[in-house]
Amino acid sequence: MGHRNFRLYFAGQAVSILGTWVQQVALSWLVYRLTGSVALLGITTFAALLPQLLVGPLAGAWVDRHDKRRLLIAVQGLLALQALLLALLTASDNMGPVLIVAMSALLGVLNAFDTPLRQSLINSFVGSKADLPNALALNAMLFNIGRFVGPPLAGLLVGLTSEAMCFAINAASFLALLTGLLLIRADAPPRAKGSTGDVFREGVAYAWNTYPVRLLIVALAAINLTASSYAVLLPVFAKDVFGGDAATLGWLWGAAGCGAFASTVFLATRKHLAGLVSVLLLGAGLSALALLVFSFNRGFALALAAMLVLGFGISVCNVGINMLLQSLAPDTLRGRIVSFFTATRFGFDAIGGLLAGLLAAMIGAPATLFVEGLLLALFTTWFVRLRTRLSNEVSRETEAQP
Repeated sequence: MGHRNFRLYFAGQAVSILGTWVQQVALSWLVYRLTGSVALLGITTFAALLPQLLVGPLAGAWVDRHDKRRLLIAVQGLLALQALLLALLTASDNMGPVLIVAMSALLGVLNAFDTPLRQSLINSFVGSKADLPNALALNAMLFNIGRFVGPPLAGLLVGLTSEAMCFAINAASFLALLTGLLLIRADAPPRAKGSTGDVFREGVAYAWNTYPVRLLIVALAAINLTASSYAVLLPVFAKDVFGGDAATLGWLWGAAGCGAFASTVFLATRKHLAGLVSVLLLGAGLSALALLVFSFNRGFALALAAMLVLGFGISVCNVGINMLLQSLAPDTLRGRIVSFFTATRFGFDAIGGLLAGLLAAMIGAPATLFVEGLLLALFTTWFVRLRTRLSNEVSRETEAQP
């Protein structure tokens, strides 16, 4: 927080993220209220996240060749327009399943550019490689504070006003980050040279040939294919299992956000990158356990506790892997490595959400989460065997960085 540019970014991002979570919960509730379809919940999430997998890697190569701050300003403006259009369509009672999926897909395409832009610019905002892991942890902390505060707030706002108002609030929230970005004065990060195709292939070769990067991306895929799919099914648990409403959904989501916030506070205190490997194993194990407990529990208090543990475990894995990948990546490759991270993080979240929605339509939401928990437990058992080599490789690679 001693860096002026990072403070400006941090303040704007805080407001923007809160608005994003308000919109996400309101949209999830709107889908289930209008259609009652658990499969459509999965399809909507899939449409919003799939572009991260398909477009994200190429977006990372493209942004590495351009002025990232100017691009981020443009993308933030487009995201504000998307949220405003969503609000207008909902307020005029023109939202239906097709439009919901289309608007979610548009959001996904914009996020495929927004996420690698924001993440790869953090290093230039702090101006010190030594401060980068802590800056990333603080950035993730903001996301998780929003995740803790935003869902209960969205549940309250939906009850008092409407989903359209939540979308309008999100549209206004982008102005805060836009203002911060316009006030920032920093040298542009170095640009990659060559065609987008050449730049993309260079990034793929680095990720594939660097053992810790390759293994960390595999772990990222596993955690998001299984544990992260809980979010798609939360409206089902809130309404059908616990007999609640949008406020119930908000509390469940907020409990997961509370755990995720605690994980970023925990990660911000880590001093040695190699030690994060053991932390990742802890996070994966806790996530598997929380899924198994939550799946067939019918007590709301225990459900909130399980959500808190699940949020902690998933966030420890996602944020810890991001910290490791960005610390390992050279400056000229950072946009591409971040795009591979976001493509895997959100792309496999999309696939997992779609599969969870379809499976829940056949065997029910509780049984679906039980299966996800078992699969993650099996992966964690396998990953334990690779811990020593991965820790050693991370230490070697980071010591070799200038």
